[in-house]
Amino acid sequence: MALLDGKTILVTGVANRWSIASGIARRLHAHGARLILTYQGERVEDAVRKHAAELGGAGVFECDVTSDASLRGLAEKAGTIDGFVHSIAFVKKEDLSGTVYDTSRDGFAMAMDISAYSLIALAGRLKDNLNDGSSIMALTYLGGTRIVPNYNIAGIAKAALEASVRYLAFDLGSRGIRVNAISAGPISTASSRQVAGFSSMPGKVAAASPLKRNVTIDDVGNVAVFLASDLSSQVTADVHFVDAGYHAMGMYPEPTRADAI
Repeated sequence: MALLDGKTILVTGVANRWSIASGIARRLHAHGARLILTYQGERVEDAVRKHAAELGGAGVFECDVTSDASLRGLAEKAGTIDGFVHSIAFVKKEDLSGTVYDTSRDGFAMAMDISAYSLIALAGRLKDNLNDGSSIMALTYLGGTRIVPNYNIAGIAKAALEASVRYLAFDLGSRGIRVNAISAGPISTASSRQVAGFSSMPGKVAAASPLKRNVTIDDVGNVAVFLASDLSSQVTADVHFVDAGYHAMGMYPEPTRADAI
């Protein structure tokens, strides 16, 4: 059953086929959605266009979320849409290790602008493109509500992103537009590998989570399909965890005899 036939979804952040946004785009396409992909900068344009060709000839538009002119241009080109996926974040590499109090003023401002304010900016610019009953989704992470060493200012930006989700859900709710966040478990991407100590995270999460496994970009994409579909017509203003249940754990469990075998 194709849950998204007749819907057009704009997806940001598809830098390459291994990104979380790419997994979401694939699953949306598999369920019948017409896609629009955005890219930022010539460095990734060719990769995004190639990926778009594999996704039913998705439309491709440039979008720099730090530029109001670029956002206006996107709104003018995108046409009518039934939702968008916000999968955009940036933090200086030096701010993804060590202590949070060493974060520079410039680093803080950049992280908040690109990782959090960009959701508000996109919603503001695309609100007239959105059909009533549309779905907006933002990608977040557990570091926005819990301490994840070295995630630092990225976690603070995710906290701001999650608060933005709630306020946007209220402001757009009269039109039936839902706004939700998806909090994915640790997935190896070009961005996540910038966090100091990331390489050890997936194994620890798999060992401690109730489902005893890591998640994939397709797992995240499946939840995005639900949130983009009419099945979630009354679901809004929330954070949906796709992390094998790890977020619910209060203590790292001791290995069992079965685990040791």
